[in-house]
Amino acid sequence: MRVTFTVNGREQSADDVWEGESLLYVLRERLGLPGSKNACEQGECGSCTVYLDGVPVCACLVAAGQAEGREVRTVEGLADGGALDPVQEAFAECGAVQCGFCTPGLVVQTHDLLARVPGPSDAEIREALAGNLCRCTGYEKIIDAVRLAAARKAEGAGDA
Repeated sequence: MRVTFTVNGREQSADDVWEGESLLYVLRERLGLPGSKNACEQGECGSCTVYLDGVPVCACLVAAGQAEGREVRTVEGLADGGALDPVQEAFAECGAVQCGFCTPGLVVQTHDLLARVPGPSDAEIREALAGNLCRCTGYEKIIDAVRLAAARKAEGAGDA
């Protein structure tokens, strides 16, 4: 079957998609967007988190056909042209990217958190990221990155 949906603001189509194929597979292998990672394929690690119609989902659990006519935003789509999103910058600056496998999902989830809760407490950060597993960082640098991104976004909001 053919699946057509909007990805990062552009309409995209994938042909010969089989009915059990995941959105993650289509994004990575058919559309050349390798940012979202394929780790557990069971929705347990969060590495494949993308926005589907503005809601974070594990792309490994979404059948590609379910995305028909919908809006998908990946970690690649958070950047504005050549400029990284403040969340992406903060993760890089704080060293919260070690092996990088969990990073795309954590960045998308953090982006969503800061859109909903501009100044989250540490408890709110930990709760929001609870579905994302990291085996390298011990989470402290990740939480530092969320705090930094929140502070920068607050500063930017004050400039507007």
